[in-house]
Amino acid sequence: MLHTNNQIIKHKVGLLNLAEVLQNVSRACKVMGVSRDTFHRYQELVQSGDMDALINKSRRVPNLKNRVDDATELAVIDFATQYPAYGQHRTSNELRKKGVFVSGSGVRSIWLRYDLENFKKRLKALAAKVVIPPKNNRI
Repeated sequence: MLHTNNQIIKHKVGLLNLAEVLQNVSRACKVMGVSRDTFHRYQELVQSGDMDALINKSRRVPNLKNRVDDATELAVIDFATQYPAYGQHRTSNELRKKGVFVSGSGVRSIWLRYDLENFKKRLKALAAKVVIPPKNNRI
């Protein structure tokens, strides 16, 4: 029997375990609503030792047209760590003064990609960037 805590592949492993318990692939596939071909594909992946292959992979090609260039992205990230209290629109306006043109929603999208979407997370990024040395204990 296979065991996993990964929610994405739990039903696939459950199908394989059910077939093992019932000793009948056709009945297990009928109960789970899966074709036998799919069952055998899952079984081959597990037998090859590649449990990670059971995870659904996105076949969608990323839409790079809607992304800003890397220099703009780095400028937004640096500004977010310098001024974590600024919101997305104020960040956009301040960067525009420096010659970096990005909308408020563009700033928000970049923050989401880098897990900087709220004030606490930007403060945490600032703390990680600037490590404060411990004070010396003077006696």
